[in-house]
Amino acid sequence: MEENIARQIEGVYEKLIECAKREFMEKGFREASLRTIAAEAGTSTNSIYVRFGDKEGLFGAIVGKHYDALMKYFTDAQDRFEVMDPQAQFDNVGVTSGEYMADVLRYAYDHMDEVRLILLKSEGTRYSHLIDEMVDIEVRATHAYQENMERNMGMRMVHINPRLEHIIITGMFNSFFELIIHEEPYETAVECLEQARQFYCAGWLRLMGQD
Repeated sequence: MEENIARQIEGVYEKLIECAKREFMEKGFREASLRTIAAEAGTSTNSIYVRFGDKEGLFGAIVGKHYDALMKYFTDAQDRFEVMDPQAQFDNVGVTSGEYMADVLRYAYDHMDEVRLILLKSEGTRYSHLIDEMVDIEVRATHAYQENMERNMGMRMVHINPRLEHIIITGMFNSFFELIIHEEPYETAVECLEQARQFYCAGWLRLMGQD
């Protein structure tokens, strides 16, 4: 009897996660109901507060590690590029970011529900700022690259309007994540990703006077 009760108690967490994922996907974070989640899981809202703290804690239990994984792929790629010598940076500009995007694409297709929750249903949580955070990091990395080329390679780089720069980089990330949002077949997504990488890389290099 005690063993059965223990199993039931241990299963509450998993059931809440399962029901919460459905509720968040259907209604988004803001409109999702903890009462509905608890009722479908056969427990009380108090069980949610005890285990997760609040609604964002519950949402984070579903997507948090995936958000962290996406950001780690990105920052690791930036770190690898940053430690390259100037010539290697010049030769590999656009390549490292392409490798990052390919890694993220594979990860997203392995965890499609959770990544789409971040992209589509996270408004009202800290997870809704994924693209904004990536854009800010990419802007800083772009400036560092330009300074490195000017200082160590003697190149004259064109520094475009900061607002336009932000718009272009935001568009780049949005176009990439659209593949995941629309759940394109993986093989199609891989092909589109490479074409988009070539498009943005060529345009960016042209604007910087490096084509």
